[in-house]
Amino acid sequence: MNEMLKVLIPTDFTVQSEFAYLMVKNLQSAMPVEIHFLHVLAVPDTVSMDSLGNIQTCGEIDVNYVVKQRDIAQRNLDNLQSVYGNQIHTHLALGKLTDQVIRFAEEGHYDLIVMGTKGAWGLKEKLSGSETQMIARRSRVPLLSLMCDRSDLKIKNILMVHNFSSPANENLNLLHKFIKAFDAQVHFLQITSGDPSDEMTTVEGNMAEFAAVNKIENYLCHLIKDSDIEGGVVHFNQMNNMDILCIGTHGKAGIFHQSATEKLINHLFKPIISFQLTNS
Repeated sequence: MNEMLKVLIPTDFTVQSEFAYLMVKNLQSAMPVEIHFLHVLAVPDTVSMDSLGNIQTCGEIDVNYVVKQRDIAQRNLDNLQSVYGNQIHTHLALGKLTDQVIRFAEEGHYDLIVMGTKGAWGLKEKLSGSETQMIARRSRVPLLSLMCDRSDLKIKNILMVHNFSSPANENLNLLHKFIKAFDAQVHFLQITSGDPSDEMTTVEGNMAEFAAVNKIENYLCHLIKDSDIEGGVVHFNQMNNMDILCIGTHGKAGIFHQSATEKLINHLFKPIISFQLTNS
């Protein structure tokens, strides 16, 4: 019997949230899943809500306005239960979306956050990025992101993109659950700027050590040459068509710099599991 997977779906009641739910239902076909929806009502830090749902403000914001917005959000959450059934759990929080999702997921000891995303390109990506990528950057709970309906996805091949030069014991509990539930094969991929034939022996040795340390048995090794990680992943998928991507992040980015993980979340039309690397 597979272990229960506790999943948090942040929802703004749009089609992206529906994509996230359909993906989780897909996972539920292979393992028991406890589904929680969280809606975050965007208000300043000066507005709070107690355990009974009572609203308090500093006086600058009309309490009645916030109460109306709270009631609308609660009706939408209640509607989710009407549509999806009482087996789902719903929650309402106040504050900044990224902060509240991360806090809720970590304090609630969730195994996975699942978010649909519209992605981000150009100036928007450089200046702000998507909320999904910001959660991926900061959350210690793994995040599964997707851009479209993946309800019919069969997870048999999991692509793990990593720098295997310094094999370490990473937090791969979620990956192990997916491997067990779907009987999936893991494909280790490293991107190089040099000649793959010169490096393959060393890289395969590092991958074997990584697999042993992290107790991964069913895996294949791949090394390809490309200009950057994002390009390498895209080109590898064009040749091999992986089902889902798993990649670690160091949780660091600046205004005009993004990690490869965040670029892939914004650009790749594949489900992506991002997780915090041990040495982040």
